Order: sequence, then C-alpha cells, then structure tokens
Amino acid sequence: MLKIRFVFLFLIVFAFSLAGCTGKFNFLQDDGSLAKNTSPGAGEQHQDANIQVVSSPEVIPVLVNKRNKLPDHYQPNDLIYPDIPFTFKQKAEKRQMRSEAGSAIEKLFAGAKQQGVNLLGVSAYRSHASQTALFNYYVNQDGLEKARKYSAIPGTSEHETGLAIDVTGGDGKCAAEDCFEGTKEANWLQAHAAEYGFIIRYPKGKDSITGYQYEPWHLRYVGKAIAKEIMNRGITLEEYVNATVVNN
Repeated sequence: MLKIRFVFLFLIVFAFSLAGCTGKFNFLQDDGSLAKNTSPGAGEQHQDANIQVVSSPEVIPVLVNKRNKLPDHYQPNDLIYPDIPFTFKQKAEKRQMRSEAGSAIEKLFAGAKQQGVNLLGVSAYRSHASQTALFNYYVNQDGLEKARKYSAIPGTSEHETGLAIDVTGGDGKCAAEDCFEGTKEANWLQAHAAEYGFIIRYPKGKDSITGYQYEPWHLRYVGKAIAKEIMNRGITLEEYVNATVVNN
C-alpha cells in the first residue's frame, strides 16, 4: 500500500510539473491572503539569467514564455472588461483583457453560442503584482525549485499580457482541468478559435517547445492572420516567431 501511495504522489507531482494553468494556479489568484503571506518583492529575486526581456511588450503577437519575459511591472494600458460570462460573478481583475482581444473574445463567444456551444471565461488578465504574490506563495509552500515547475516566474505568464484567457464549458465543469479535453467546447475551439484571432497556445505534443502540457482551454489572441497560419500548420507561437521578427 505504501508503494502504491508513493507512485500516486509521484504522478501528481509530475502532472503539476508540466501544468501552466491548472485549477490550483487559477483559483487562488484572487485570494487576498496571498499578498499578506508573502514577502513583498520576493518574486523579483527568482530571475533566471537566461530569461530575456521582450523589447516590444505591447505588440499583439508578443512571445512571452519561460525564456521571454515582460518588462518589470509592465501593465497594458488598454484593459477592458469583455461582455462575456465567467464562472464567477464578482468584477475581478481576471475578467479583463486588452481591448482588441476583449472585442475578439466577445465575438468568439457569440459565434460559439450560435452553433450551440456555450462557453464561460475562467481567468484572463493577471497583474504583475498578482503573479508575484502567487509565485511567492508557492515558493513559501513548496520551495523555489518545485514552485518553478508549475507556476510562472513573475513576468513570464501569458496572463500578464492581457491577451490570454482560460475558458470552459457553460456548465462550469472541468475549468482549467484535463477533463476539458475532448469536450464539445474544446473541439469547437480547436476548429474555430483561429477565425476570431485566437490560438490554442499550448497544443498537444508540443510540451518540449512551449514548456507546458496540452491546455485546450488556454486561448491566446494573436490576430486572425497569424492565428490561422499557426493553427493550420499545427505549430506553436514559438515556432512561428522563429520565422517572423515580432519584437522589432
């Protein structure tokens, strides 16, 4: 029995090591106790010398990942509250998106509904302060090395761009969880997200490129032309950027 428990625990830890938007990661972000329980600015100390700061964080197809970070304390200046339903009622920070992306997600939700697919937002924008508080919390809970496996270092989370959003089905189940894969909603997003300028940011089988496991719920706005090329070719934003200068 002890051996079985050990194997089970190992599998759980391994799953978290690949996850970018797990339920654990999303649903703690509005917990006001996080900031109180972490040292101010501690997340700023956990920077990797190999991480480069992007030069043009405001461009729509900006690449933000484990090797490319936003400038310290970057905040989009065109955040809005898209008129879409979420899994929660309060007017929280994580309802926001940049203006262009917010307008596009409204159209995506409307288009899905016309085809009998109901969607809910789970988590969109996350401020640098929120990401720092989250990361510090996990460092305090699990230590730096473990925290870095499932939580993004401040500045390297796509949610800080205001261009990303996690979504789920209209019943609110499987929000940022593996069970979302294969659902009617996930299949619709895979087939139609690009029509509205979004990509499935972390595709299946691309873990070694994106650094994250398959997340069918994580949408990233890049604009229609780029989104269609990425989705049609079955590539990642990383692969697309290699051939196209973005941060010029």
